[in-house]
Amino acid sequence: MIARIVLAVLLLGALPSNAAAAVEIAFYSRELGGNNFPHAFVALHGTLDSTGETVDTSYGFTAHSVTPAILFGSVSGEVVVEGPRQVARSTRQFEVTLTDDQYRAVMALVDEWRNRPQPSYNLNHRNCVHFVAALARTIGLHVEEVPGLMKRPRSFLLHVVELNPTLAASAPPQVAAPAPPASEAVPPAH
Repeated sequence: MIARIVLAVLLLGALPSNAAAAVEIAFYSRELGGNNFPHAFVALHGTLDSTGETVDTSYGFTAHSVTPAILFGSVSGEVVVEGPRQVARSTRQFEVTLTDDQYRAVMALVDEWRNRPQPSYNLNHRNCVHFVAALARTIGLHVEEVPGLMKRPRSFLLHVVELNPTLAASAPPQVAAPAPPASEAVPPAH
């Protein structure tokens, strides 16, 4: 009898535990510089509680072709999977652990943006920052689409952290940008 109890305990301990399963969504930004255009995107990593499915992907929204046409109106847009190189040269601003329902809502929104009628990208009204704003709103974060921030991925995501104080714990410490050399300093506006 004791041998059966010990065997049962060992077998139960060997079963996968849902308690450790979770998918995290991390919000990233990249600033203008070198060959980089400003950009915002999300990365999803973890395991779904309900199925045990492993999740390891990332999504951003961008113009299909980056040409001067994006400055003059709507152009063809697409949801892209951001590769490891993009993630490595970007900054994680914060992350949130998702429930399975939130994960499904995120994936539904990604699919909705992927299947929008073309032209779907507009630098002023439907860009990568608008995309991550919609994702943040979908998972229950407070979001304000401040016009002055909607082309500034880092500033927008830092504003989301300000609006959602619980995110501060998942945000990396911010490093101030170095001051420009005196020869490049811009005089203050009057």
